[in-house]
Amino acid sequence: MKVVPYIDQEGCIGCAICVEVCPMGVFLMGGDKAVVMRPEACSGCGICVENCPVDVITLKWADL
Repeated sequence: MKVVPYIDQEGCIGCAICVEVCPMGVFLMGGDKAVVMRPEACSGCGICVENCPVDVITLKWADL
Protein backbone atom coordinates (compact mmCIF):
# COMPACT_ATOMS: atom_id res chain seq x y z
CA MET A 1 0.00 0.00 0.00
CA LYS A 2 1.14 3.49 -0.86
CA VAL A 3 -0.27 6.98 -0.43
CA VAL A 4 -1.26 8.52 -3.77
CA PRO A 5 -3.07 11.73 -4.72
CA TYR A 6 -6.60 11.75 -6.05
CA ILE A 7 -8.14 14.74 -7.87
CA ASP A 8 -11.90 15.32 -7.96
CA GLN A 9 -12.09 16.15 -11.66
CA GLU A 10 -15.50 17.82 -11.36
CA GLY A 11 -14.11 20.40 -8.96
CA CYS A 12 -10.71 20.94 -10.59
CA ILE A 13 -10.44 24.46 -12.06
CA GLY A 14 -7.28 23.77 -14.05
CA CYS A 15 -5.08 26.29 -12.26
CA ALA A 16 -2.03 23.96 -12.52
CA ILE A 17 -0.74 24.90 -9.06
CA CYS A 18 -0.37 21.20 -8.17
CA VAL A 19 1.71 20.67 -11.32
CA GLU A 20 3.97 23.56 -10.31
CA VAL A 21 4.43 22.73 -6.62
CA CYS A 22 4.81 18.94 -6.74
CA PRO A 23 8.50 18.15 -6.23
CA MET A 24 8.05 14.62 -7.59
CA GLY A 25 6.39 15.51 -10.92
CA VAL A 26 3.26 13.48 -10.19
CA PHE A 27 0.82 15.79 -12.01
CA LEU A 28 0.39 16.96 -15.59
CA MET A 29 -2.24 19.04 -17.30
CA GLY A 30 -4.64 16.97 -19.36
CA GLY A 31 -6.54 19.51 -21.41
CA ASP A 32 -8.02 21.98 -18.95
CA LYS A 33 -7.69 19.80 -15.82
CA ALA A 34 -4.81 18.47 -13.74
CA VAL A 35 -4.35 14.70 -13.81
CA VAL A 36 -2.30 12.26 -11.75
CA MET A 37 0.14 10.81 -14.27
CA ARG A 38 2.79 9.27 -12.02
CA PRO A 39 1.12 8.11 -8.79
CA GLU A 40 4.01 5.78 -8.03
CA ALA A 41 6.32 8.81 -7.73
CA CYS A 42 4.24 10.42 -4.96
CA SER A 43 6.16 10.88 -1.70
CA GLY A 44 3.01 11.65 0.29
CA CYS A 45 4.29 15.08 1.31
CA GLY A 46 0.86 16.71 0.85
CA ILE A 47 2.11 19.93 -0.72
CA CYS A 48 -0.47 19.47 -3.50
CA VAL A 49 -3.28 19.19 -0.94
CA GLU A 50 -2.06 22.28 0.93
CA ASN A 51 -1.80 24.40 -2.22
CA CYS A 52 -4.98 23.43 -4.09
CA PRO A 53 -7.17 26.57 -4.00
CA VAL A 54 -10.41 24.60 -4.39
CA ASP A 55 -9.53 21.67 -2.07
CA VAL A 56 -10.13 18.91 -4.62
CA ILE A 57 -6.93 16.92 -4.00
CA THR A 58 -6.80 14.23 -1.34
CA LEU A 59 -4.23 11.60 -0.46
CA LYS A 60 -5.49 8.03 -0.36
CA TRP A 61 -4.02 4.61 0.22
CA ALA A 62 -3.78 2.46 -2.92
CA ASP A 63 -2.20 -0.75 -4.12
CA LEU A 64 0.23 0.02 -6.93
